[in-house]
Amino acid sequence: MLTPTQLCKCLGDDLRLSLVCLLHGQGEVCVCDLVDAVSAPQSTVSRHLAQLRQCELVVARRQGTWMHYRINPDLPAWAQQTLASLVSPACEALSLNLPVPACCEN
Repeated sequence: MLTPTQLCKCLGDDLRLSLVCLLHGQGEVCVCDLVDAVSAPQSTVSRHLAQLRQCELVVARRQGTWMHYRINPDLPAWAQQTLASLVSPACEALSLNLPVPACCEN
């Protein structure tokens, strides 16, 4: 079960926070689009996504060779509310633009 301390630790890295911001409210997003959005190597993005999966903040689905990620819909209500209030100011502070699906179909 996710605790507030675990949530803060999971979001305590700018890249992980960026990934959560990019996934929030987007449904599923392919890892290739996340890599483009954060301009980081796929191995780095995948490692941080694995940490977010371990925290149970995101869930993944494989489609062919690509992994598609989304915010875990089974997060506790307090965690969903925390993410909802955090995403907008974090996106602005991190200068993020929402990913545009480019490399594959959802």
